[in-house]
Amino acid sequence: MRQFLIFVRKEWYHIWRDKRTLFILIGMPIVQIVLYGFALTNEVKNSGIAILDESRDPATTALIQKIDASRYFEVIRVIHSAAEIEAVFRQGKIRLAVVFPRQFRADLLHTNHAQVQLVADASDPNTANTLTNYASFIINDYQQSLNQGQGLPYRIDTQVRMLYNPELKGAYNFVPGVMALVLMLVCTMMTSIAIVREKEMGTMEVLLVSPLKPFRIIIAKTVPYLLISFLNIVSILLLSVYALDVPITGSITLLLGESMLFTGTSLSIGLLISNTAKTQQTAMFTSMMSLFLPTLLFSGFLFPIENMPFPLRVLSNVVPSKWYFIIVKAVMIKGLGLAAVWKETVILAGMTLLFLGISIKNFKIRLE
Repeated sequence: MRQFLIFVRKEWYHIWRDKRTLFILIGMPIVQIVLYGFALTNEVKNSGIAILDESRDPATTALIQKIDASRYFEVIRVIHSAAEIEAVFRQGKIRLAVVFPRQFRADLLHTNHAQVQLVADASDPNTANTLTNYASFIINDYQQSLNQGQGLPYRIDTQVRMLYNPELKGAYNFVPGVMALVLMLVCTMMTSIAIVREKEMGTMEVLLVSPLKPFRIIIAKTVPYLLISFLNIVSILLLSVYALDVPITGSITLLLGESMLFTGTSLSIGLLISNTAKTQQTAMFTSMMSLFLPTLLFSGFLFPIENMPFPLRVLSNVVPSKWYFIIVKAVMIKGLGLAAVWKETVILAGMTLLFLGISIKNFKIRLE
């Protein structure tokens, strides 16, 4: 029994001294419960909406206050004409617009019937359906409060209009997300083992004694994967258009250019991992764990980012796939131009230069 306890104590010391193992055993469950509890939810909250109130009467004011008071919506824009609706959607700040026609209260009092129009951004069909259902429920609840004690009940009809994806095809949201996921994982994983493989095979010495500078060696490592990534982009777009019936509404040149920029970002991350990892297995594991889950959770592909607590929303800003996902939806689905995605483009370009600069600086010209 004493020997058994000695072995137990030995294993305990081994776990306690190995910080990576300790993090996996203790830290990972904490991280997972936080993510699953706060990030992984299909409930949509705090969604930005715009209000077009052409009636401006007590009934519309009360209904707007009721919508804004719910945890699902936040009124961030008040517009004054129907022509402004699509312009506000193109800015990417709202997911729903609520339109009250003229004489809303008068129609409700005199004919016991009024209408409200809900205009949703259906480039994400699941979120659009959820938001229109939430808004309809709030309107119905207001209608029931008016009908208390009324002989002839009031009726408020909601008309739903879906922008960009009237048929509510899931592929309109699926394709941009898959493009971000595939490019991020393939480019990063394949590049992450590039330098490590040279070290394990013993051919790094040949590269180090060559007249090429470290910058050119690193760039030479990325060129083949850059070409392969371009073929992947073209194949995904062809399948999207001809197999999934997802049209490329915007500029194909801009879309390809933005995709190559994101490919460069992914390659630079892979090179950074490759410089720090000692084995190919470590490089593969690091790229998978550090990029696969963040791409799924924090890109907005599967779960709305606005649902998450503020710290996680801030954390999502360092995930490159979030910005690429926004760009692809804006250009491919909504048909917007560079003026609408210049901020995301600058962020991706900055990330690429940052990661590439760190990779070049940390490139070791002497083997240990």
